[in-house]
Amino acid sequence: MTNHPYYSMRKGSNPAKDGLTLNDLKKLFKQAYNSMDKNGYFDESFYAYEECYGDRKPKIPDVESDILLKIRKESLWPINKFIENYSEDDLFDIIEFLHIHVSKPINAVWDGYLEINCCDEFDKAEGQKEFREKINEILGAYIGKFELSKNGEILEKPKIGFEKIFKADIPSNDEKVRQRINSAIRLYRRHGATVDDRRHAVKDLIDVCERLRSKVKSILTKKDEQDLFNIANNFGIRHYNEIQKTDYDVNLWMRWMFYFYLATIHFCLRKIEHTKS
Repeated sequence: MTNHPYYSMRKGSNPAKDGLTLNDLKKLFKQAYNSMDKNGYFDESFYAYEECYGDRKPKIPDVESDILLKIRKESLWPINKFIENYSEDDLFDIIEFLHIHVSKPINAVWDGYLEINCCDEFDKAEGQKEFREKINEILGAYIGKFELSKNGEILEKPKIGFEKIFKADIPSNDEKVRQRINSAIRLYRRHGATVDDRRHAVKDLIDVCERLRSKVKSILTKKDEQDLFNIANNFGIRHYNEIQKTDYDVNLWMRWMFYFYLATIHFCLRKIEHTKS
């Protein structure tokens, strides 16, 4: 279902036309979390009401301690108590934590006295799917451009026009190539990725080009091939010496190089497969 742009959004006069604030995002997240919590989506991991479950124990008997151990932060749980003080990082940490532990109750029975759903069977995959759908609808309205991936990671959304390249299959049977490309994509898109993270992601893609170099020579002209590796070798990505060109907007340049190398790799791999066939 598409998000219909209402009048003030189309006109450009809506005060939140560029996206909702962090406080708005926290408010919407709190509502979504409380709804799923009330309907038993966190019972398997966090709760085990004796009236419902008898002797069954929750998977995480002490959520606060588990969060301290895994996220290494205090004052995040319970959510309703601390959410007003959450930073963006705190909120995204909690979203990723909940994605790990959410599961949909199957054949739940509502207990009017306790005002909870009692259930002894859960579907984790379906619960995670529904959780992602709710969270991504909320993140879609946020001023920051993020999404919750199937792996449960908050990632930066692709730039407009590049969405398909992240979903495209990698046409290679070389597992090292596939792993290096996927690793570079996750590192580049990860929430809070630093300039060094993105430089490393670009270097990973250049390493893939290097691995494919002997085959690339039959696809690109000699000059194009030289330019491909000239960028890699002389703009502070793979080497660090006095001849490196570093007088440029790093964030803008890293973004351009990441998409340039990723698109080039996809093009070359497809040409290689086409040549084989």
